[in-house]
Amino acid sequence: MFFRMKSIRVAVIGLLFCIPLSCFAQQERSTVTGIAGKYAAMINPGTIRPLLEVLASPQMEGRETATRGQAKAASFIITQLQQAGVQPGAAGGWEQFYEMYEDTLIKGEIRIRDKEYHFGEDFITDLLESRSESIHTNQITFAGYGISTASFNDYANLDVRGKVVLIREGVPGGLPRDYGITYNKLAAARAAGVRALLVISPHARNYRLLNRNKLRHTGIYMPGASAAEGPNLYYITPAMAADLLGKAYNDSLLDTQKGHLRMPVHVSVPVQITLDKKSNVYKPSNILGIVEGSDKKDEYVFVTAHYDHLGVQDSVLYPGADDDGSGTSAVMAIAAAFAKARQEGHGPRRSMVFMLVSGEEKGLLGSGYYINHPIYPLTQTVVDLNIDMIGRIDPAHERDTNYIYIIGDDKLSSELRPINEMANGITRFKLDYKYNDPGDPEDFYRRSDHYKFAEQNIPVIFYFNGTHADYHQPGDTVEKIEFALLARRAQLVYYTAWEMANREERLKVDRPEK
Repeated sequence: MFFRMKSIRVAVIGLLFCIPLSCFAQQERSTVTGIAGKYAAMINPGTIRPLLEVLASPQMEGRETATRGQAKAASFIITQLQQAGVQPGAAGGWEQFYEMYEDTLIKGEIRIRDKEYHFGEDFITDLLESRSESIHTNQITFAGYGISTASFNDYANLDVRGKVVLIREGVPGGLPRDYGITYNKLAAARAAGVRALLVISPHARNYRLLNRNKLRHTGIYMPGASAAEGPNLYYITPAMAADLLGKAYNDSLLDTQKGHLRMPVHVSVPVQITLDKKSNVYKPSNILGIVEGSDKKDEYVFVTAHYDHLGVQDSVLYPGADDDGSGTSAVMAIAAAFAKARQEGHGPRRSMVFMLVSGEEKGLLGSGYYINHPIYPLTQTVVDLNIDMIGRIDPAHERDTNYIYIIGDDKLSSELRPINEMANGITRFKLDYKYNDPGDPEDFYRRSDHYKFAEQNIPVIFYFNGTHADYHQPGDTVEKIEFALLARRAQLVYYTAWEMANREERLKVDRPEK
């Protein structure tokens, strides 16, 4: 019965592709005419499914940023846009490349007297926040908890400039807990001129239980992401600390009730610290295609999605069919529709820019790079319509699947929601504004690429189907995609984009972000 009901629903949805545009065209201030429906019909399950089947296939290796799979996906997307008649939109071609780095540990060792202690077993440091160094010293300085404030200063009367300093983790009894925040202790050590900071941690003995291979790599990051401004901070085991101090290990090293206990301030002991890492440089890309406008071609309407995903982890493929193969396929289909319209003399007045970004899963890196290195003036960018996951149904809508979450449409422009709702006169979804609530605990408004545009005061809409059990899981596969629903959702974006590209007046930016 379930499959029969699903078939009926798909058939009814299919009929909606043929709804005439008269009701939409007659809406006040709408520039959309019936001709738009001809090209909207190109956005259908038959055109979208083949695109998504390739993007989410094993050959794309999960499309993780800065990997071979991401490069393969970029090549496929570019080929499809070319064949559709979309023109290259980046400087000198299709791709806007940006640099990313990954640090790999070559050697991590601390030698005390003649005993070697090893990274990942006896001590650990944050590779991203640390720099390569080789230190030989015959003396360390013990500085209590390494706290330096107006009311409590472990560095008072201590000359630690250029020295290796040992401190305890946490705070002594009676002091505010935020005194023990790592950032504050590093800042205090930096101000005092400490060369390397060793922190006695009761948790350090558990490092050997972690995945050592993962510990030895930072993951990819953008230049400037690291705050490696010395000193390096090393969390060490109490046993290492006892060796440094020449004491038998005992819990007094960790006892916060003995916060004012002063061990020997200066300890003569030969110590050699070696941290050697190398950086690999990668060049992932954003893909930009353009359908040039006519009389308003120097104004730009963006339609975006991210084409990266999570790659292959521990030999398990993360296909990312919904996240965000669905959005990527939708953008490609919408681009093809606009290109076809222009070829037949019905091109947009404003230029349409179709941007597929990488680096979203790493923290909106690709879209962030574009905003910092725009190809088209941000002041002339009218709107960003961002599509991130529109192929599935979330648990909240299992009984009424005719929905789409609309996020961000009310933040910067009073005109954007009415335009999108007017477009929905054709697609007839229940527009769910749940995640527009400023108190949304999920904070979806700030979690996809549109937010980088919104930060620049550019109005945005984020089209989203919500999360589901396969979100960021290997089960996010093509066979679970609702293609008729995906196509209609993409049509909603298309009709909104058509209106944005062809209306006489540019979209107002008349309200502060909520």
